[in-house]
Parts: sequence; structure tokens; C-alpha cells
Amino acid sequence: MLAAAVAAAFALAAGGGTATAAEQRPVETNFTVGFLKGFLQPGKAADGANDWGCRPGAAHPAPVVLVHGTFENQNDNWGGAAPLLANNGYCVFSFNYGAADGNPIQGTGPVAQSAGQLAAFVDRVRAATGAAKVDLVGHSQGGMMPRYYLKYLGGAAKVNALVGIAPSNHGTTLDGIATLASTLGLLEPANAFLLGPACPACVDQEVGSPFITDLNSGGDTVPGVRYTVIATKFDEVVTPYTSGFLDGPGVTNITLQDACPLDAADHTEIAYDPITLTHVLNALDPAHPRPVPCKVVLPLTGPIV
Repeated sequence: MLAAAVAAAFALAAGGGTATAAEQRPVETNFTVGFLKGFLQPGKAADGANDWGCRPGAAHPAPVVLVHGTFENQNDNWGGAAPLLANNGYCVFSFNYGAADGNPIQGTGPVAQSAGQLAAFVDRVRAATGAAKVDLVGHSQGGMMPRYYLKYLGGAAKVNALVGIAPSNHGTTLDGIATLASTLGLLEPANAFLLGPACPACVDQEVGSPFITDLNSGGDTVPGVRYTVIATKFDEVVTPYTSGFLDGPGVTNITLQDACPLDAADHTEIAYDPITLTHVLNALDPAHPRPVPCKVVLPLTGPIV
């Protein structure tokens, strides 16, 4: 009932170009529920995504490509955003990257390699839909990795907007653990013998890593792309949370708690948080902004009704 009510409320706020009441897909706002539902079905897209017969309309001419985060997959990361965007008239697509097919734990491979997978998927979406450009919405690594595609793989000519939800744009200290390990001389051995072989993407996302240093050299943005970063003060993975923010023209940085102190979404819940998702809708369609709600949102489990 709650999911259906949330979907109807989002659709009402969005106005024209939305699915009819009978077509509304339930929008999950509880990360734990969405994660458990989707984790073991990584090959299946979340409801609302990957309708390859979808053709963008005039209201939303750019298909939206959802880019999951580290250790997540296209299903467990997007149980909120995929149906919401589809309900609001977008053609929505998602894919897995950075791990073998069928592995529920995705996004662990080298970030540059994953960006190549994104490039191929965007071209597939453009060919299927006839759209010249897409919009990208990514969580965590999925909000940062596309910047490599934009900078080095020709993505800037194929992307209108990049919306990063708690992105690791300038790396993370992992609540100071990475910084402490580096100070003690333990980080490099850990990367070489433990973390690196298991999760190259984790090493790439450490603050000060060669990958992060190269990605941000010469500026955070590329011309022609509109950037939005949505962050939470309660992020326990990308730390400090401000490291996700970008500098440059065409950038909007949003801290959830600036407008809604009641929102305690953490790094995982933020991708399901209805307040975050309203910001996503506004970032994709800034000409028709929706009122941003404010309500109590808990880490892991979402809004209190």
C-alpha cells in the first residue's frame, strides 16, 4: 500500500507524460526490502527498466541509464528509481558491470574497464531508442565512473546530464580507515595482496589513488554536460561526504539535510530515499521542478509513515 501511494504521489507531482493510474509501478523506498528482493536476481532489471521497445517522447527525449554502485547490481540498487522514472514517462535502462555475468556482487572490477562497459551499453541504448543522447543516474561508484567515460571515452558527445547519488568523485577515506592505514604504512600492502585482487574498484576509489588523481586532473567536469551531485551528511562509505561534490560550470551540489534535516538517509538508503528521488526528477527535468518533500527517513529502512 505504501509503495503504491508513493508511486501515485510522485506521478501526481510530475504532471503530464506519466503512466496512467492503472499502469503505475510500485516505488520501493526501503533499501533493505529492495536490496533483498533484487540481490539474487542480478540478471533481471528492476521493474520499469529495460523495455527495449520504449521510444522517448517529446517531454523526456533522453533515455535514462542507471549505473549501480560497488558490490551492488542493476536489480538491488534501483528498485526505487527505475519504477519511479518509468512512471514519469522516461525510457529507463540498466546494466551490470565490473563482474562476471550472474554474479550478484557487481562493480568490483577496475573502474576504467567498467567505463568501457558503460560506453558500450550507452551505444546500445542509443541505437535501440534512436536518441542522440542519454542521461546518466548513478549511485556511489556509479556516479563517479561515468566521468571517466565522459572524459576519456567520448561520452561527452552522447550525454546530456550526469546525476550522481553519493558519488565517490574525489575518493573516500572510508571513515578514516584508509587514511590511517596509509599513515601506518599498511595501505599499500593491503591493496597489493588483499583488497586489490578482490576489488580493484575499491582501490581505485581510495582518496589519493592514481585513478582518482588522474580523473580529477585538469578539472572535475567536461563541457556540454550538466552535473548534479546529491549527498547526505550521514554517508558512512564516501567520507567525507563533501568529497562527492564537483567544481565547475554546469554543476549543482545538493546536501539532503540542508533542505530537510529530518532525512537521515545513509549511503545505502539514499538511492531509495523519496527525497533524493525527487531531486533526481528535478535534475533530469529542471524546467519542471517538483516540490521536494521533507520527512523522517531512517538509514537502511527509509521513511517513517
